[in-house]
Amino acid sequence: MSEIALEASGIRKNYTKNGKTLEILDIERFSVQEGEFVTVIGPSGCGKSTFLHIMGGFIKAEGGIIRVYGEKVSGPGPDRGMMFQEFALFPWRTVAGNIAWGLEAQGVPREKIKTTVWTYLQITGLAEFSNHFPAELSGGMKQRVALARVLAFDPKVLLMDEPFGALDAQTREVMQEELTRLWGQTGKTIVFVTHDIDEAVYLGDRVVVLTARPGRIREEVKIDLPRPRGLEVKKSVQCLEYRNYIWDLIRAEAKNSDQSSSPH
Repeated sequence: MSEIALEASGIRKNYTKNGKTLEILDIERFSVQEGEFVTVIGPSGCGKSTFLHIMGGFIKAEGGIIRVYGEKVSGPGPDRGMMFQEFALFPWRTVAGNIAWGLEAQGVPREKIKTTVWTYLQITGLAEFSNHFPAELSGGMKQRVALARVLAFDPKVLLMDEPFGALDAQTREVMQEELTRLWGQTGKTIVFVTHDIDEAVYLGDRVVVLTARPGRIREEVKIDLPRPRGLEVKKSVQCLEYRNYIWDLIRAEAKNSDQSSSPH
């Protein structure tokens, strides 16, 4: 049995607004096996991105513990790579320079940086654009650079917060296929937050469905679809059945949320 790469227990998060306390998250237990691709989805405002940022060490929780390979998380660290919806590239750095940034920040020797950057330029199909600046790239290529940058410093766990949300539908599909290819090559452990059910099913080994606020785990759906997953898998009846099942869960949660917030 594979090792647990990431686990969260007793995670609670509240926000105070206008003197009122809002419960955002209440995650009793969540874990991801080494090399597993887990997608997280739920109704709007359920706290899924907040949960990811807590796992990344960027947001403090009111209670609970996050562990990476048994080590307690107390803030951001090189064991976790975070990829956001915004490209977050340095406009004054070339593609190669952006990929090198994390390695430079860690004090990696120059020769090692050079060979690592070249490796990920090739893996992501960006080698011929190594001297281009972000302003010269398409949205999909910018996300490839962002992905190459986070993979280059070799984090144990990759946390992805709706990274393809700003892309057009065609580019988004290409990037989904690209991500599954890179995941197959690198064997990374990935937690991927999305609001797109088709994306959650297509990418995930397991889809974790959160309830309406406060976000709790309503159900974990194991996705038994063959890999590698191409277009034929996405068009399959089984894929559609998973999508409809998860959509019904989310719709029920959204309905419960509307009823609980409406005046009586």
